Amino acid sequence: MATSRLVCSNLTKQCFTISSRAASQFTVFFGCVVPSNCGQGPARQATLGAGCDPSTIVTTLNKLCASGMKSIACAASLLQLGLQEVTVGGGMESMSLVPYYLERGETTYGGMKLIDGIPRDGLTDAYSNQLMGACADNVAKRFNITREEQDKFAIESYKRSAAAWEVTVGGGMESMSLVPYYLERGETTYGGMKLIDGIPRDGLTDAYSNQLMGACADNVAKRFNITREEQDKFAIESYKRSAAAWESGACKAEVVPIEVTKGKKTYIVDKDEEYTKVNFEKLPKLKPAFLKDGTITAGNASTLNDGAAAVVMTTVEGAKKYGVKPLARLLSYGDAATNPVDFAIAPSMVIPKVLKLANLEIKDIDLWEINEAFAVVPLHSMKTLGIDHSKVNIHGGGVSLGHPIGMSGARIIVHLIHALKPGQKGCAAICNGGGGAGGMVIEKL
Repeated sequence: MATSRLVCSNLTKQCFTISSRAASQFTVFFGCVVPSNCGQGPARQATLGAGCDPSTIVTTLNKLCASGMKSIACAASLLQLGLQEVTVGGGMESMSLVPYYLERGETTYGGMKLIDGIPRDGLTDAYSNQLMGACADNVAKRFNITREEQDKFAIESYKRSAAAWEVTVGGGMESMSLVPYYLERGETTYGGMKLIDGIPRDGLTDAYSNQLMGACADNVAKRFNITREEQDKFAIESYKRSAAAWESGACKAEVVPIEVTKGKKTYIVDKDEEYTKVNFEKLPKLKPAFLKDGTITAGNASTLNDGAAAVVMTTVEGAKKYGVKPLARLLSYGDAATNPVDFAIAPSMVIPKVLKLANLEIKDIDLWEINEAFAVVPLHSMKTLGIDHSKVNIHGGGVSLGHPIGMSGARIIVHLIHALKPGQKGCAAICNGGGGAGGMVIEKL
């Protein structure tokens, strides 16, 4: 079972326990950016793995780094529309298990274990491990739908398609001929085959300029005169804040421990790991990671991590009906977008938008969570909007804690809920590939 599914199943189990106290039926949205090699619908796998009823409606959503936050927004929308009394929204990502891709048509040899991506992620039932065709065959047998009936239907389908002169297209796309073979991480590669790393390919490369996201952010830093020194200083402070937060127990309440088995050993993961790996002496001396004369390094950028985060949501009426006490209230949410290469400035565009929707101003916000995809992202928003650093990411962020891309948008909401004091208001924002950003304003109850 993939790490993201394991972590998310354990997390969803907690949400399921909370939700089931209130309602027997609820809807789940989980963000996931690179689900390659996880199998069909990783959010669905996590939900059923948590013991939820098979009738639970689950959607896996991809808005790149803002996926987790967008999932919460979608969950909230169902409540606003009166279509559901209880919903779950969150995000999940297992960047350590993203495979390498081997494009179709490449010669394969040398005994490497290649996995065909079409059946692996598209045409295999993740729960019984049967091909979808085998599942459908069993349905045909169970309901006495004969071979002759199926062939007759298929022939008629071909005839109707041939006779059709107008086709209306809307709502989806797929290129199954371009689905690659997966080479799992850890396999030996040799022989000159062209392997494509799935993380930068589908998660960390701007699809419009073909630049790595770090290179795009580096250009934003240059354009807005955000120096290497400023970014390093911000990164060091992020690590210090994360360490202090964990030492003081500020993060403990929001973390669900998980049991992980590696070989014959089983151990508990109950805290973030990245913040312990910093070397403050080396950080200012690191070479640029993306551009030769750039200012973004491995030290002032976020890292590759696995993780999951989620929230359970209901309406005021639902809370009263089921006798539950909410932690916070969602005041507003929204999205903003700019040119894809300028994604790092998008949070500064969505923040005024969600504040306006909540009838608030910057001075009304007690705490901010601006995702640290790169240190330059919150630095730009702080400079542009006049936000005090002492109120931003008070317990660290993506640079020091890590940035599992499909999960971070949900994580910053979860943390904001726990960091605020009753009556205080908080705003969270996160940039995403393609030039977008998501934002939310909440109030602690």
